Amino acid sequence: MLIETDVLVIGAGPAGSSTAKHTALNGADVIVIDKKSEIGAPKRCAEGVSKEGLKKLKIEPSTRWVTKELSGVRLIAPNGTGVWLNEEKVKLPEAGYILERKVFDKHMAMDAARAGAKIMVKTLAKGIRREGDYLVATLETMGEEFEVKAKIVVGADGPESRMGRFLGLKTTLKPKNMESCAQFEMVNVKMEDPDSIEFYFGSVAPGGYAWIFPKGDDIANVGLGILTTETDKSAYDHLLEFVKNNPSTQNAQPVELNIGGDPVGGMLKELVTDNFMLVGDAASQVNPLTGGGIIAAMEAGVYAGEVAAAAVKDGDYSAKKLSKYQERCEENIGVKFKRDLKVKDYLQSLSDEELNSIADAFQDIELDTINTAELIKQLIKVSPKALLKLGKLF
Repeated sequence: MLIETDVLVIGAGPAGSSTAKHTALNGADVIVIDKKSEIGAPKRCAEGVSKEGLKKLKIEPSTRWVTKELSGVRLIAPNGTGVWLNEEKVKLPEAGYILERKVFDKHMAMDAARAGAKIMVKTLAKGIRREGDYLVATLETMGEEFEVKAKIVVGADGPESRMGRFLGLKTTLKPKNMESCAQFEMVNVKMEDPDSIEFYFGSVAPGGYAWIFPKGDDIANVGLGILTTETDKSAYDHLLEFVKNNPSTQNAQPVELNIGGDPVGGMLKELVTDNFMLVGDAASQVNPLTGGGIIAAMEAGVYAGEVAAAAVKDGDYSAKKLSKYQERCEENIGVKFKRDLKVKDYLQSLSDEELNSIADAFQDIELDTINTAELIKQLIKVSPKALLKLGKLF
């Protein structure tokens, strides 16, 4: 069986669904497939998003998929010293919500369907080939193979995209650019402030950080990301240690375990080739500093959908035509990622003792607003090392 369409999107996470929605809204026929039986499950995410990000994307928060509205951030040094940042003291433009991804991802897919996209679940992309001016993808659903012929294919198939590799794009990441993550969803978590998210730095999570993200009542996502180049232990082993030693989780119980990779090396240099684009984790559109990628993935999906629909309208699916997508991503997402990558590299260079001294210095600092740029400015004030490594950013 052969199906023809203008655009085929492989992967129905936030990036894929956003792409499909905006492709359809701009007049092109689009099919979006997902290999899972249930879109959004299992989650591979700490489920945090910023309010500003949703607002920019014109997505109205819903009680169906927002589990917790946050009012603060707590940054914890290796010795337990906490830097509290809450809405009573400072403006928090990057504060936000904790989602229920299993509901949110389906919400986004439903949005795409309402816009006119065709959705196919339990459908695996097995291969892709060029045929004249088109791409033909070999798919499998419920044990049966079929093909989809498309003018443009969008790879939204996660880190180290197989589809990208099939078409010659360099999607393989170096070990230092891929964090290994492990997370429990836990009950009976006793947080000091259940309206704040917590980040733990230092040797508790070599090359990354640990987190506790409250989801309401006594429920929280408790996880960490590490670089395998920085430790001999697995992310899961580090997570077990963290849960055992942290006062908030010593009596908590896990009800779900999530394990996966998180690309933290900044956006890929090549996002397009003839008839093809990469979005979301497949394009490493993940903030290198925070490891968060939901908002960036959906923003990239808007650009990909608009560019794909315009290419279909003009009958030009060349890399040159699709490079408009790459340009918009670099201009609106890539610049911030490059800055944050430098901050991440700086933080990774700090010892536990240096992190402790910075946390101590921050106790006496008055902040008007809290965002990455403001934190960098304050780091430069309190750390000579920060001045050397980050001073050129300002």
